[in-house]
Amino acid sequence: MLVPGLDKTMTRPAQSLALAAFTTLVTSTYVAAQSSPNGVNSSFTPFPTLNIQVDPNLSNINKADYVLGPGDQLQLNMFGQNDLFSGPSTVLVDGSISLPFIGRVPVAGKTVKEVEVIVSQLYKKYFKRPYITVVLARPRQLTLAVSGEIARPGTYPFTGTEQIPTVSQLLKLSGGVTPSADLRNVQIRRSKFGAPGVYEKISVNLMKLIQEGDISQDIRMRDGDIVFIPVAERPSLADFAAATDSSFAATNTDPLNIAVIGEVFRPGPYTVQASNAVVREAGAQGTPTGASSNNLPTVSQAVQLAGGIKPEADVRRIQVRRVTRTGTEQLLSVDLWKLLVEGDIRQDIPLQQGDTVIISKSTIPLTAEEQQFLSNATLSPSTIDVNVVGEVTRPGTVKIKPNTPLNTAVLAAGGLDNRRANKREVRLIRLNPDGTVTDRKIKLAFDTPVNEDTNPPLRNNDVVMVGRSGLAAFSDSAGGLLGTITGPLSILSIFGI
Repeated sequence: MLVPGLDKTMTRPAQSLALAAFTTLVTSTYVAAQSSPNGVNSSFTPFPTLNIQVDPNLSNINKADYVLGPGDQLQLNMFGQNDLFSGPSTVLVDGSISLPFIGRVPVAGKTVKEVEVIVSQLYKKYFKRPYITVVLARPRQLTLAVSGEIARPGTYPFTGTEQIPTVSQLLKLSGGVTPSADLRNVQIRRSKFGAPGVYEKISVNLMKLIQEGDISQDIRMRDGDIVFIPVAERPSLADFAAATDSSFAATNTDPLNIAVIGEVFRPGPYTVQASNAVVREAGAQGTPTGASSNNLPTVSQAVQLAGGIKPEADVRRIQVRRVTRTGTEQLLSVDLWKLLVEGDIRQDIPLQQGDTVIISKSTIPLTAEEQQFLSNATLSPSTIDVNVVGEVTRPGTVKIKPNTPLNTAVLAAGGLDNRRANKREVRLIRLNPDGTVTDRKIKLAFDTPVNEDTNPPLRNNDVVMVGRSGLAAFSDSAGGLLGTITGPLSILSIFGI
């Protein structure tokens, strides 16, 4: 009689095992047939069911990508030889498993399917057509690491029942990448099993994943992988916007400490609540004030909080000084003029912890039209304070829009006192940024447009002084003299008159 799986070249122990398996199969067939009323059991299958104890939570693991390592438990079975493998085989520290007849088999660094092929080939020495199945019964705990421009660098363990993440999924689990990240050159260091200290370097371009949907860049992690996110040396605004809008961008909700210096009305440090981009001055108490958004605070919001730009500010060359995770300094240039004129929202980049926004003084004076346009933009303060004193109806401080002409400020103070005011000219007193004071006489002409000679645009804290007319000055002098003469100690009283 021909016994399936029995080879004449098999050793006697192997022949005995195969013969016992065949006998068990024939016996079970006969018993099943006799148990049926018609002599046939319709539910009977000629192939025995493999008794494999597998963790029920392993459905999350992609077994085609899973790479075996020390600590994994494998359940092996051979068709017709149910008693050959007594239980799960654990991958040892040296990366091998111990099997009957063939001894230790190195499996670390290989997938389950690869192990099936290797074991089947080794058992061909003892069985004619060995049909081997290998199942991952219980996986080991995996450890991954991420460093560089990431919100929460460090190591991340994954239990056996969790899905092994891809690069982008690991970055998201680590808090997301910072705005300084170079997503075109993400580096993965992958250790080679059996060669301590030897790493394989893999470069991944996640910008292709974001912009082109190239999922081949989002590779699956392996145990011990180290992901490094470098700093972008010369980031483009397009890459910057794509990175900050990606699903694995940083979503830090801790308060951010930033600073705004230069040509703004209230330079200094500020604290930003990143969860809703509510901004307040550093150390301020009570309810925060400032711009709010669903995203991180931006450059324009920081400028608004700092009181807005001064007339001398160069909005075309604003710099953001940033300290990266590696301790190096990064300078980012933004052109908010393009934001105002062209609507290029990429210029309004999000800020991160420790950023300093620097607004320098413009070296090229703006035209009157540009000044007027900028004064109506959101970067400028909503109002400035101008003091109008002298012969006006309501002397004092008036709040007007930036670059408001002198004539309008006089009218805001109630206009000239027609009985006493000098209607020909006024004085404009201005404190310059360098500390000097300018005192100019301006000829009044209410029917002229904005110009530097007769109707100049005003700046914060300017003083407009409206003098007395000649008649008012003479009247005041004469009244003073008359009061002196008619007083109780006048010369007439001296003579007893």
